[in-house]
Amino acid sequence: MNKNKKTSVITVQNIPVTIASFDVDDYICITDMAKAKGGDSRAADIIKNWIRSRSTLEFLGTWEIMHNSNFKVVEFDHFKMQANYTKQTEWLAYADEADLLNVVLFGCTAKEWRETNPELAKKSNIRDFASVNELTVLSNLETHNAELAKEGKGKVERFKILLEIARYQIAVLDEAERMKLDKGRKVLGNREENEYYE
Repeated sequence: MNKNKKTSVITVQNIPVTIASFDVDDYICITDMAKAKGGDSRAADIIKNWIRSRSTLEFLGTWEIMHNSNFKVVEFDHFKMQANYTKQTEWLAYADEADLLNVVLFGCTAKEWRETNPELAKKSNIRDFASVNELTVLSNLETHNAELAKEGKGKVERFKILLEIARYQIAVLDEAERMKLDKGRKVLGNREENEYYE
């Protein structure tokens, strides 16, 4: 299959970003965006941190499930868990309680987030960009963490338990939100259909 390649540049917040188009598919250059955040020397680090984040891995897995019939879901789940777990447990010896929760929920410490997002970090912190669902789970995790610490559980054990809790609660809240949106779309569709026939 021969694809016709075209490139163009768009400007996003005064940053030139290259778009490569192959027939009907468009690809955005994440390197351009990373260079804008940290310069040429930091672009690779920014991309590495981004590609290892929980949300990116989950997005890539979802995309593969939808578009690749040969995708091995079980192997990917194992890889995703191992990649996150290894990265996340390396810092545990030095982490404070807030960063324990940050890594469980957001996949990085506050310092890593500030280094990856220096402009945003001047006025904000990692939790300022959390969704309502993430903030709800964070509140629950704080309570669970305090209880687990009272029980004498160490950081590694608490991390494992909190990670399971966070994944479960985020999945439940996201599914509830999706169902609510689907119901809203259905109601809106019924209204439009009724107006059409009136």
